[in-house]
Amino acid sequence: MISIKIFVALTVLLASPFVIENSFAQISSGGFGSSPFERDFHDVKFLDAYFGTFEQKIEVEPGDSNVPFTVVFANVGTQDITGIRGQLSLPLGFSSSDGPTSVIFADSDSNSLAGDNFHLTFFVNLDSNTQIQQYPGTVKVDYSRLRESGVRTSFSDFTFKVTGDSLINVRALDPFLTSLQTNKVIIQVSNDGTAPISSVDIVSKNTQTEMASTTASTTNVENVVILESNWDIGNINPKSSRDLTATVYVPENLKGDTLRIPLAITYYNSHGDKHTIDKIVDFYIKGLIDLTVYDVGVIELGDTQMVVGEIINEGNEDALFGFVSLEPLGDSNIKKQNQFIDEIEIDSPVPFNIPLEFEGEPQYGEHDIKITVRYKDNIREEIFLPYETTIFVEEPQNDEESEDNTILYIIPVIIAIAIGVIVMRRRKKEIESE
Repeated sequence: MISIKIFVALTVLLASPFVIENSFAQISSGGFGSSPFERDFHDVKFLDAYFGTFEQKIEVEPGDSNVPFTVVFANVGTQDITGIRGQLSLPLGFSSSDGPTSVIFADSDSNSLAGDNFHLTFFVNLDSNTQIQQYPGTVKVDYSRLRESGVRTSFSDFTFKVTGDSLINVRALDPFLTSLQTNKVIIQVSNDGTAPISSVDIVSKNTQTEMASTTASTTNVENVVILESNWDIGNINPKSSRDLTATVYVPENLKGDTLRIPLAITYYNSHGDKHTIDKIVDFYIKGLIDLTVYDVGVIELGDTQMVVGEIINEGNEDALFGFVSLEPLGDSNIKKQNQFIDEIEIDSPVPFNIPLEFEGEPQYGEHDIKITVRYKDNIREEIFLPYETTIFVEEPQNDEESEDNTILYIIPVIIAIAIGVIVMRRRKKEIESE
C-alpha cells in the first residue's frame, strides 16, 4: 500500500513540469518559435506586401526582372529594434534577382523606433509563365532589441498579387482637320497592357493657365475652339479601348499646321491608386475646298452641241488634278464622257465644256444628267462632288430644208417685182401715147 502511494507521488512530481509548461503562454527561442503558423505576441506586426517601393506601388507582369517587392511592418513592441534583416519565401515562378538558386534577402537601413513602421524591399524576378493572379508568400524577419543581446525572429504569412501592367495610348481615328469649319473628331483611348484601369477621366488642357508649363509646340491649341473639355469614359479592360468625341473649330490661319491637343488622363490602376498622365493627340489641319457647280446648260458651237457649266471654289485651298465627268440618269442615252480641267483655284470660276454625244439615235428634249467633279486635296485624298440637273437638247435645223424654204420665200418676191415692172412699163407707154 505504501509502495503504491510512493509510486503515485513520484508520477505526479515528474509530470508537473509538463503540465505547468503547457498551462502558460511562453516565448521560446527568441519569443516567436520557428513556424510561420505560430501567432504568439511579439514586437513585429505585418502590415502589407506589394510590388514597388515604400513610396509607390507599381504594376508588374509576367517576365519582369529585378522588380522591387516591399513588405511593410510595424514595431508594436515597447522597445526600439535594430539589425533588421528579412528573408522572403515566394512560390514557384518567383526568384531572387541574384539568380534562381539565391535566397531573397533584404536589410533595413535604419533602426525602428517603438510604435513606428519600417519596411524591407526585396528584388525578385518573375517567370514568363507566371499568371496574373493572387499568390501566397512568407517573410522571416530577424532583429534585435536595443540594450538586449540575442536575435529575435518573426514569421508572417501574406498574400500578394501579380497585377499586370496597364499601358495607355491615345490616337485620333481620323488625324485630319479642316480649317474654316466645325470638325467632329473621335479620339481613341486604348489600354494596350495586361492590367485593367478604372474611373478614367480625361481633361483637355486648352487654356492659357494650363498651357503655361508646356512646350511651345502645343500652344497653337489656344487658337482653336474645342466645345468639350472633359470626358468620363469609365473602365478600360486590358487590350481594349474606349472612344471620346469632340467638336473642334479651326481658324484659317492654322491651315497646313499640326494641331497638338494635350490631354490629362486620370485613372485608378490595379492597386487602387490614383494616377494622372499627360498625352498629346496630333492632327494635321487641311485647307478648305468648297466647290459649287452652276449654270449648266447646252450651247451649240459650230456644228457641235456642248454641255457647259462653271465651277467656283469658295474655300481657302486649291483643288488639284480636277476632272469633270458627264453621265446620263434615268432614260437618257447621253454618252458618258470626262474632261480634265486641272487646278480649281479659289475665288476664280473654272468653265467646263463637254461635247454632247449619244448612245444610239439622238433623243431631243429634256435629259436628266449628273455632273461629277473629281479632285484631290493637299494630302492627295481624292474627293467627288456630284451635281444632278436637267438639260434641254434642241433638234438641229436641216440645211436642205432651209434652202427650200428660202426659195419659197424668194419666188413670190421675184414674181411681185416682175409684175410691178410690167405694170409700170404699160403706164409709161400709155402716157407717151397720149
